[in-house]
Parts: sequence; structure tokens; C-alpha cells
Amino acid sequence: MTREELWQLFPIFLTAHRPEWRAWFQEEQQLLKAVLPPEAIGGISHIGSTAVAGIHAKPIVDILVETEKDADWAAMEAALCGKGGYICMSKGPERMSFNKGYTEDSFAERVFHLHLRRAGDNDERYFRDYLNAYPDVAREYERMKRMLWRQFEHDRDGYTAQKTEFVCEYTRRAKREWPGRY
Repeated sequence: MTREELWQLFPIFLTAHRPEWRAWFQEEQQLLKAVLPPEAIGGISHIGSTAVAGIHAKPIVDILVETEKDADWAAMEAALCGKGGYICMSKGPERMSFNKGYTEDSFAERVFHLHLRRAGDNDERYFRDYLNAYPDVAREYERMKRMLWRQFEHDRDGYTAQKTEFVCEYTRRAKREWPGRY
């Protein structure tokens, strides 16, 4: 299937914040702790807009798994794709991404994107915390996402690219306000 065909089958759409997203993350976190080698995990965090109170989001729970520097990523990939039920979407020496909850017809009820990173590669945590600490900035981010939604409904790369400057700016602000937080 081409990227364009995937985008048609799995369009971008936003929904009002749903309190069950937090519970879904917590349940998935327990699964991840059960299938991943505990000595390799530096932390598991709920990130992305579903982790920001009160704003519209794509109904996809983003999870950041930070690993110790010497973690065996091949073993972690095998565990995630085996017992974890994930599909590896991209792989590099310092980052891997996985999806879960995409069916042949559409989205499942629960959809997850898992970001596997080395410890310290966690800008998303700063951005999430900044939006939760500054609701006016969170609402500004929500307005931008709602505007971009229709324009980029079938173009995830374009949607993400249009948000990048905003995300980077507020991540920088968070790191200045909370140096060394993570």
C-alpha cells in the first residue's frame, strides 16, 4: 500500500479530549512493563495532545519509552512486535517508532504510537508539560491544529511540518523555564 493510500484509509481527525485516554495509557504502560526488559527501561511517558488536558486531539495515544544507553534495541523491538502487538514503522540507531491499533479497514478503538528513544531524547515531555502548565498556549495549539486538520486531512507529513515551528518554540521555552527537568 502506498503512503497516499494509507493516508486515505487513516485520515487525520480530531476529537474533544477524552478522559479515558489517560486510562488507556496506564493500561498500555503496564503491558509495556510486562513485555520489555525492566533493566532497559528508563521511563514510560504519555506524550502528545492526548496527554494535554482539555484540548482536541487525534484519538491516538502517544507513548515515549526512554531506554538506558546500552539497552538492546533488537530485543526490545522483538518484544514490542511479539507480545506487545506493535508494528515497527521506522528504525534508526537512536530512534524507533511503532504503531498499534490500525486494522485493514480503519482504526481500532484504541490506537497507540510508541516512540522508542535513548534516555534524554525527550523534548515531547517538555512540550506536554508546558501546554499543561499554560492553558492559553494549549488553546492556541488546539486552534492551529483545528485549522490544519481540514487542509492536511490526508497528509500527515504536511500536518506535522506545519506544527513544527510552534512545537519547537514552546519546547525551547519549557527547557529554559525548567532546565534539567528531565
